[in-house]
Amino acid sequence: MALDDDIRILSSVKLFQGFAQEQLRLLAFGAETTVLQADHKLYREDDVADSAYIVVSGLITLYRELGGERVPIGTAGPGTMLSELALIADTNRLTSASAAVDSEVIRLSRKMFRRILEEYPEIAVLLHERILEEFQQMIARIEALAPRFTG
Repeated sequence: MALDDDIRILSSVKLFQGFAQEQLRLLAFGAETTVLQADHKLYREDDVADSAYIVVSGLITLYRELGGERVPIGTAGPGTMLSELALIADTNRLTSASAAVDSEVIRLSRKMFRRILEEYPEIAVLLHERILEEFQQMIARIEALAPRFTG
């Protein structure tokens, strides 16, 4: 895939909205494109997460393995970022992921992402604000569900 195609895809991801063209170019330059055949695993639950993935094409199935059985959690299509927390924090994968159909993903490593944050500290401020906003929205959704679980 051409660098300009990667930049276009990255610019459509919510986390990277507001990034300048040069910052997106650096992200794209350090990214790795991977083609997955149907049923190929992208990663396993509990693996160390040192990168995030953006689905370029196809469909990725997210699931947990309980008692040897796959329990579906959801699916991710083009433009979806998987494991975005891995870009900024040491964490493990919360689910397993595999290609439901032939798919293409872009891998972004934490090491490369941190270099960009060091070079462009204003991006870190933007991300902090965006993460805080999303966290507050998640808290509001949890609070809205709380009455269902109280006696």
